[in-house]
Amino acid sequence: MEKTPVIAVVGPTASGKTSLAVEIAKRYNGEVVSADSMQIYKGMDIATAKPTAEEMQGIRHHLIDFVSPYEKYSVARYIEDATKAVEEIRSRAKLPVLCGGTGLYAESFLNNIRFEEEPDNEQMRTQLTARLENEGAAKLLEELRKIDPEAAAGLHPNNAGRIIRALEVYYLTGETATQRRLRSVAEPSRYDVFWIALSFPDREYLYDRINQRVDIMLENGLEEEARDFLKNKQADTAAQAIGYKELSGWFDGRICREEAIENLKRETRRYAKRQITWFKRNNNIHYIERNPSDSAQQIAEKAFILLEQSGFLKGV
Repeated sequence: MEKTPVIAVVGPTASGKTSLAVEIAKRYNGEVVSADSMQIYKGMDIATAKPTAEEMQGIRHHLIDFVSPYEKYSVARYIEDATKAVEEIRSRAKLPVLCGGTGLYAESFLNNIRFEEEPDNEQMRTQLTARLENEGAAKLLEELRKIDPEAAAGLHPNNAGRIIRALEVYYLTGETATQRRLRSVAEPSRYDVFWIALSFPDREYLYDRINQRVDIMLENGLEEEARDFLKNKQADTAAQAIGYKELSGWFDGRICREEAIENLKRETRRYAKRQITWFKRNNNIHYIERNPSDSAQQIAEKAFILLEQSGFLKGV
């Protein structure tokens, strides 16, 4: 079977993935497919750092801003949507460039993982939900970490729904979500993937970029966006987005604005650490070191050299 070529640009938040993916798409006649579990939702623009029209530079982007935040969305559905997007891109003789920091989405899609139907038990879920309310999400996440450290590594206490789901699957089946995922690789991948990620020898530089991004988000109206979403209790997904929950303490009067902002920066830095940990498991990633002196164009040039020396682009 002839495999479909895909360039995947992955890594931690605020590392410069979007800029690099756009430059690659411009250079090699490509279009971008998002692999971000929050940018799919309509209206959640600032908190999820959706690329602006200016940042897209005329490059078509897929799987951004197309799902209602009141709607449930699964990894299985992402695989279906990403498959359609890549097929559409190839039908126009263009190169798909996957870009995002949600490792579960990117790897499940590109590695051709097929998910089994998950067991469902209302009583079990009610019990776990009650524990969530009484003990807090951090306690349940720690419990999951002992059972399934790999699944827990990709989750944040804000991801309460996914934490409960992973525990529910384990207690109903005796299998971890990771075990079920590994068994679900039934067929070889249909994609020939060239993985790229940006690494930071100076981790503080990444953290500085994160802090600056949060400041820009606040200047661009993050507070108003968060207030609007948190008013609607049905928007469970919105509460999972880093940015909304951290600011809610200030809105409720429990903490001051400065403390809420510092909490937001800290949680975003922690999220970046979890993303780095997740992608370290992927031995196929080609890393490009990013230093404070590097411009976006210099980073892109490094990626071009990697791609052209690898021979990946032959026949693309």
